[in-house]
Amino acid sequence: MTTRRITCPPRRGSRREFLKATTATAAATFAAPYVLTSTALGAPDRAPASERIVMAGIGVGGQGSGDMRNMLGSRDTQYVAVCDVKTRARDGAKNHVDGRYKNKDCKAYVDFREVLARDDIDAINCGTPDHWHAIVTITACRSGKDVYCQKPLTLTIAEGRAMVTAARRYGRVVSGGSQRVIGNYGRLAKDARSGIIGKVTEAWASVGGPSRPCYLGAQGDPKADGIDWDLWLGPAPWAPYHPYRCGRAYGLGGKGFRTWYDYSGGMMTDWGGHTFGGALYGMGKLEAGPVEIIPPGKDNKLLTFVFADGAKLHHNGNPYGSNPCYKGTHGIVGRSVEGTGERTNEPIEFYAEGTRSIYADFLHCVKTRQRPFRDVERSHRTATVCHLGNIAYLLKRPLKWDPVKEEFPDDPEANRMRDRPKRGPWIL
Repeated sequence: MTTRRITCPPRRGSRREFLKATTATAAATFAAPYVLTSTALGAPDRAPASERIVMAGIGVGGQGSGDMRNMLGSRDTQYVAVCDVKTRARDGAKNHVDGRYKNKDCKAYVDFREVLARDDIDAINCGTPDHWHAIVTITACRSGKDVYCQKPLTLTIAEGRAMVTAARRYGRVVSGGSQRVIGNYGRLAKDARSGIIGKVTEAWASVGGPSRPCYLGAQGDPKADGIDWDLWLGPAPWAPYHPYRCGRAYGLGGKGFRTWYDYSGGMMTDWGGHTFGGALYGMGKLEAGPVEIIPPGKDNKLLTFVFADGAKLHHNGNPYGSNPCYKGTHGIVGRSVEGTGERTNEPIEFYAEGTRSIYADFLHCVKTRQRPFRDVERSHRTATVCHLGNIAYLLKRPLKWDPVKEEFPDDPEANRMRDRPKRGPWIL
């Protein structure tokens, strides 16, 4: 399949044109020498000031810090602000940005709304916990900012559709941060779609399970721990402070936010953003959705997603030694590729031409207004598969799904689980 690039409306780039125009006017008007700094003119590792994408990081602990550092290293960016409700993360990010530019100019914020109110910022990277992704991203779109949002894109299915709608309505470039879809699983996807195994009929993706309710009582002092607890909770239900509710510990061991239902879908959605995303890539279903979800039971050992064409995607149980792995009408893709079909040698969707990472792909698309490889629609579709799996595990019964209407036909109980109430004043 050849790459199809779709463009977004122009970014709020009038500031760039204004800078260019005023510089040219000044040069023509004044006979006296006009001195520009080397920073303004650019350097081998930095584009001229008028060409840089002015950025801010919101949620800059953990992977949010990693995303910021990756884009901070690009000659095309200029970070001017960082924001985090945790003092240690916020100060660490500011110090890193200041160290990069050898000044003290980076502004540090606790409240993301102050960042998004700035009209000099073009784009943000969002690395908050999952329950904040939708509100930060949609507010950024309304504020005229492009967004790189860490996976999983959402806490609920309905949030994802709202994010897609906001991105399209305001003409924003929004990329999901699922770097492993290509970085770890791109070769497998290319083999699966090469034609050598024929039509892909089954795929397996191994990730951890869902989150669970949190019953932790009050412990510790959020102020002493350097955290604005009410703002960290945001749209989540009120709960007493406990450091394990908001911890960064990875996995489902009970010491990090990914363990708990109010803040995350668990490893099913977190690592699922990568691995289910990779499997959908290999199956050629990045913007598709299943029509049935079957939980484990007497006649079905694995959680299984069934698509309209009969193809199946299984949670765990990989039989061919790779993650994901694929079975087709003419062979398999696993630890090795074993197929009897004919290779098509047609390219599959990839990062934007000339880019080799998800970060460069995003920055390229901010400039060109193309849609990135992990465009918000694709990231939403991947997150939806993860959420559907969690709902099926919770209800413990087969579910029908309409991927066009994004609803469970004639199933009020399941439909109520497409979204969750949000604590005021935080609404989409």
